Amino acid sequence: MNHDWRDLGRHYLQVLAFCLAIAAFTTLIWPEDGYWMQLAYSVCIGTFIWLPIELGRFAFLAPGETGWPKGWRGAVLTLVGIAIGFFVGSLLSYALFGGGPLQGFMEGRRNSYVSIVITVTAGIIGSYFFHARGQRAALDARLNAVERDAAEAKLKLLETQLEPHMLFNTLANLRVLIATDPPRAVAMLDRLNSYLRVTLSGSRATSHPLAAEFDRLADYLELMSVRMGERLRYTLDLPDELRDTPVPPLLLQPLVENAIRHGLEPKVEGGEILVRARRVADGALRIEVRDTGVGMQPDPMRHQEGSGFGLSQVRERLATAHGDRGTLRMTTLPEGGTCASVQLPIAVASPAEDSAAASVAAPPILQGNTHAPPP
Repeated sequence: MNHDWRDLGRHYLQVLAFCLAIAAFTTLIWPEDGYWMQLAYSVCIGTFIWLPIELGRFAFLAPGETGWPKGWRGAVLTLVGIAIGFFVGSLLSYALFGGGPLQGFMEGRRNSYVSIVITVTAGIIGSYFFHARGQRAALDARLNAVERDAAEAKLKLLETQLEPHMLFNTLANLRVLIATDPPRAVAMLDRLNSYLRVTLSGSRATSHPLAAEFDRLADYLELMSVRMGERLRYTLDLPDELRDTPVPPLLLQPLVENAIRHGLEPKVEGGEILVRARRVADGALRIEVRDTGVGMQPDPMRHQEGSGFGLSQVRERLATAHGDRGTLRMTTLPEGGTCASVQLPIAVASPAEDSAAASVAAPPILQGNTHAPPP
């Protein structure tokens, strides 16, 4: 509603600017009345031309349309507005200041017909100006909607590529455990069933609260804990003030999967994973996935920039959702291990996302297998 009133006020200011130009022109034709008197006539007539058109155009718009009525409806509205504006505006200006077009008609002046021509011409030009602006605004809105839908479709496509990738890896591990450790295979299958139930019951929205992302990540880490046992220890650190922050779904799991596969699994004793979210100085959201594994391999083409499937998908999801403001950086920690750092702008959660966040039961700090968090 406030936006509509601002638009209304902006349009009227444009009408007043147009009236200033008309008054200057008519002063050249009838200098005896002076500029200020011509401006008063112009404002009265211009206001009552604009007002019926501005308010009446919404009655002609079909549901979902914006801008200006199509076809004959816009032409009829313009002519009706010009007729109302000329007669009502002339009557008002005569009542307030005397003279003007109405007095000219009463006295049979020929230049009153010139006033009609000027009014009709100015009304048509002004209506065309607002018509063109309305059509352009409607076109921009449609283009923005198409771009938004394309970005959402791309994010969903990337998510459908990531989920099978994780599932196939899990099933491959499950196949090994069935032959070597049936009880752990059963526990892993139960965890997988719980994970898939949460995943499939969730919506396919292009964003969800960060708390939901951490909750989903906790399910995944518990699933991996069944396979790795004491070799995998983790801490999830999410401050309360960041729980409702919207992020793309399945953003962190590929980073944790990468840390396990390339960092912890090659290490005999395993290690620890820390996932933490923080608001940084420039108001952005930074999420770090740290591990105490073997660190990145010396091949810079693959590991320094993270060119694996999961990492490349994370980068593409960040670019699709946030453009240049979404980044992923991979660094080697001085004490050993790797840090994957995601940074993206903090957006305001929608009411639907707030409801989703309220249903997430994960605590701010969640640990798996008792340990001290990695540095």
